[in-house]
Amino acid sequence: MFSKILIANRGEIAVRVLRACRDLGIPAVVAYSEADRDTLAVRLADEAVCIGPAEARKSYLNQPAMVSAALITGCDAVHPGYGFLSEDPTFAEVCAAHELAFIGPRAEVLDRFASKYAVRRMLAATGLPTVPGSRGIVSDLNDALAQAGDAGYPVLLKPSAGGGGRGMRLVRSPREMETSLPLARSEAQAAFGDDSIYFEKWIEESRHVEVQVLIDRYGHGIHLGERDCSVQRRHQKIIEEGPSPAMDDATRERLRDLAIRAVVAAGYESAGTLEFLLDGDGNFYFIEINCRIQVEHPVTELLTSVDLIREQIRLAAGEELTLRQEDVTFRGHAIEFRINAEDPGDNFAPQTGVVEELLLPGGPGVRLDTHLYPGYEVPPFYDSLLAKLVVWGEDRPQAVARSRRALAEFEIGGIKTNIPFHRGIIENAAFLDAEVSTNLLDRVGPGAFVAGGA
Repeated sequence: MFSKILIANRGEIAVRVLRACRDLGIPAVVAYSEADRDTLAVRLADEAVCIGPAEARKSYLNQPAMVSAALITGCDAVHPGYGFLSEDPTFAEVCAAHELAFIGPRAEVLDRFASKYAVRRMLAATGLPTVPGSRGIVSDLNDALAQAGDAGYPVLLKPSAGGGGRGMRLVRSPREMETSLPLARSEAQAAFGDDSIYFEKWIEESRHVEVQVLIDRYGHGIHLGERDCSVQRRHQKIIEEGPSPAMDDATRERLRDLAIRAVVAAGYESAGTLEFLLDGDGNFYFIEINCRIQVEHPVTELLTSVDLIREQIRLAAGEELTLRQEDVTFRGHAIEFRINAEDPGDNFAPQTGVVEELLLPGGPGVRLDTHLYPGYEVPPFYDSLLAKLVVWGEDRPQAVARSRRALAEFEIGGIKTNIPFHRGIIENAAFLDAEVSTNLLDRVGPGAFVAGGA
């Protein structure tokens, strides 16, 4: 096991990883930017080291600074969290060159799974159904128009090098393709340093379902069930729950079994998530894999009582997976609400400012992952995620009831957040009846889900 771990991230995930290290008895060092000098992770850390100014590319994306921080503090491993350097094969390779373990897939595995289009083809060869789409990376506008004409509109443009909704564009006609392709390429280049774009057929009224897996470097793997992430705005997840209320048991078992078999056969390792679209007839289609821990991993932890960060650290240390599929049991229903610094009344515009008051929810079945404290100043430089409210119940109705109670208790003073949106959506008939699709918010407008809205 590792002697000391550098946490190469910020916010709630830095706090989450720090706590996992404490549970394992491993000292941890938090790397922070100048803007995060007073963050909760720094205040709680055994050690903390500044790795650069506020701008992410000069701090959290600065590979030499991260490696130097690990070496000067005596770390032998780096945990990248999610986002930033978490799926960067070059960073994993640099870590290995300096005898630092990268807590995630090894560089050669990340490199093999780096292209989302190539992975789609690779896993399709193992038997996973995939969404029909382009025959390869589109070379230019004429190629995109020709391939989309053959496939039929609408199509969804996607960056091959990354995810998180950035660079994705829904295109319903050739005219939209002419304007959307350059924008998608520009966004992909800015976000991932790679403007490669492919497309998939757009499935109307689809749901987004993902399967959590754990695989060691010796080829032993298990799944830990699925999560439903259908409540989205502009391809960004807002609410996640598990198990998916949209699948029957036979479909659920087939999805889980095919997912773990495919990814083990493809030589994956570490914690990972396979993402699928589910159509109205119960058919599922693989779309991509995330080679890191997910924002929504607490949903799975509440359903299985498996500490995913702990297991991820153990696997990176070269330990064998001790869990077997028959050891994994699922209990109850869990829902996660992403609490963001944004104003739902102003098209979810990002917000900054000082947290003047903080009233946290609690009680049976409530977990809160956050880096907030009274007096904390939310900076303008990073993602708007402030907290993850995760609620568990014996079944979905109880989980919804506890969510209603927890959201009513949750108050963040001094800045606007999307808590009113969450309070509204748990009263909305589409959510209560589990009939939410990935395009519902974009189709009807987010105002329909804000408490007090239409």
